[in-house]
Amino acid sequence: MACARTFTAPIRQLLACWLALIASMALSGAAFAQAPAAIPEQARYGDAKIAAVLYADGAPQAGGEWMLALRFTPSAPEWHGYWSNPGDAGQGMKLALDLPPGWRMGEPLYPVPQRLVISGLMNHIYEGAYTVLVPVRVPAGAEQGALQRLRGHVEYLACTDKICVPQDAVLEARPGGGDFARWRAEAAPPLDARARFAVAGKLLRVAIPLPAAMALSDPHVFVGNARLVAYAAPQTFRRSGDVLVAEIPLDEYGVGKAEALTGILGFGDDAGVRFTAAPGDVPTGGTLVSGPKPAAMPPLWTLILGALAGGLLLNIMPCVFPILSLKALSLARAGESEAAARAEGLAYTAGVVLACTMLGALLLILRAGGEQVGWAFQLQEPGVVVALLVLAAAIAANFAGLFELPAVSVNMGGEKAGAFATGLLAAFVATPCTGPFMAAALGAALLLPVGQALLLFACLGLGLALPFLALGFVPPLRRMLPRPGAWMERFRRIMAVPMLLTALALLWLTVQLGGRAFGLVALLLVAGVLGALFIVGRLQRAGKMAWPAFGLVAAPFVAFAAIALPNLYEAKGAGQRESLLASAPFSAEALAEARAGGKPVFLYFTADWCVTCKVNEAAAIERESTRAAFAKAGVVTLVGDWTVRDEAITQFLNEQGAAGVPLYLWYAPGAAAPEQLPQFLTPDLLAEKASAGR
Repeated sequence: MACARTFTAPIRQLLACWLALIASMALSGAAFAQAPAAIPEQARYGDAKIAAVLYADGAPQAGGEWMLALRFTPSAPEWHGYWSNPGDAGQGMKLALDLPPGWRMGEPLYPVPQRLVISGLMNHIYEGAYTVLVPVRVPAGAEQGALQRLRGHVEYLACTDKICVPQDAVLEARPGGGDFARWRAEAAPPLDARARFAVAGKLLRVAIPLPAAMALSDPHVFVGNARLVAYAAPQTFRRSGDVLVAEIPLDEYGVGKAEALTGILGFGDDAGVRFTAAPGDVPTGGTLVSGPKPAAMPPLWTLILGALAGGLLLNIMPCVFPILSLKALSLARAGESEAAARAEGLAYTAGVVLACTMLGALLLILRAGGEQVGWAFQLQEPGVVVALLVLAAAIAANFAGLFELPAVSVNMGGEKAGAFATGLLAAFVATPCTGPFMAAALGAALLLPVGQALLLFACLGLGLALPFLALGFVPPLRRMLPRPGAWMERFRRIMAVPMLLTALALLWLTVQLGGRAFGLVALLLVAGVLGALFIVGRLQRAGKMAWPAFGLVAAPFVAFAAIALPNLYEAKGAGQRESLLASAPFSAEALAEARAGGKPVFLYFTADWCVTCKVNEAAAIERESTRAAFAKAGVVTLVGDWTVRDEAITQFLNEQGAAGVPLYLWYAPGAAAPEQLPQFLTPDLLAEKASAGR
């Protein structure tokens, strides 16, 4: 209930206001539950605080619309009334009219309401006198004089900054005497065109046709649907041609959906239009008109350089190490002919850039469809992880000489198609973790227009492919590599070890995502595929046709896994993670409660598939020195586990301008905003932060 403005009502008055509202609603609950069946002879509460008078615009005409007006006049400036949807609390009016059979009362027409915010709650109110128009449809066959007099009854709520009281009045229409010309001008006029709306994630998006030349000083959408949106949440407005797109957060505890939408778009200065909206397509993007201002966007050229540098650094980051064996064998062969080296460099680059661009495009498509996903979303899908597990095991078997795969460059064949396939795989496995430079570029890509965003994803892939591309086009670099020889076959077999470790890591991740039974079936699938590949290798060495045998042996395992895996999958919950820091799971409520305690807060986001996250946790977070420093300073630790898709975590990452994990935030006591820590944590960084924050 918003009985007073935030800056005028002391806590004692707020408590009194709430108690008064509870008492008044208890007394009037029966009356507010439904419209009266008959007009009472006298008012129950009276209208001493806000008087109500009913006016009629002339006499009713058969087959026409007869306009009535309810004029509300406060007895003192501190009293205010409410719009039909009062907001977070309050009460709209309940009107009953004693109409002849066949006469129909239409939807009341209100002026643009005002906003009243107190203690984080918003109400839609009217200060001073205001008029509600009530259209009445008169049937075509109505006789002249059929209505000798019109009586009615209205119930409503009147509030000040100290108390709220129920009001009601027995009405009798006063023909003439009302200023209907002014009252019609004050009511929000209808919008000629129909608006569209869609629910995307946790946002209500409304497309309102409005000329681009129309000035908007302080736009706000008053939504008529109850329990749909968070009334006090900031609203964002963007222009897309002659369409104004409003984005309004949904009510966390509301209905979350609507078949139709009604409301009033306020322009500022009590001007606005009322609209109705049907479900439909709502444009994305556009020019920001009003709303929370995002952090200043760096120039595009700096974002391009950041994407290139971030992709380049992926070649040495821990999360990329499992695929270094693929690159090592390809680079070792770069001493062949110059034309072949260039061709392979271009093919590998094409594969990497295509994979990064396609992943980025899919990410943008899913987000446009309302999905809360971020970078590396593919590793949050158990099916994708199982496929990668099988692929990593097969590559390890190929490296170990179990079988030959001539079309792919993980062997010594040197085909352009193989280099292209290696590039696709390298990008797909290498991009889950975000590193320096890369984080800012990918965070910006989620906010930029589609063309610029895809350019950044392509530059990320180009940065990842640059070392191999340089070897293909710079002969002195190739001459620095060892000459091809028998050592390459030994090196290839040695590289089976890191690929096998990669497969084991993916098996562990499979268990983390889907449970032990899920992981056991995935392991059985891997065993079946490796057994089939072993048979392929035996047939290859005998000079016989090999690959039909692979299909015959592997098919039963694949079919069994396709049936069993979905039934055995156990979604991972956001439970307590084992930690020296006694960390609690992240939620918006937990973060607000921790910050309200006046202690430092360390919030970090991680995932089981993020190698960089695990390195940081081992090197800097899960340390006895960190635990002791945190305990001494009273630091509260929260952790967001993004191993599986979590909309709340994704939304929070987006708000921080991060496209993925890891993300480390430090909230100093009383600070308005967090400090974002580096993505590579030094061993003593957190302990030093805790000591400095005491």
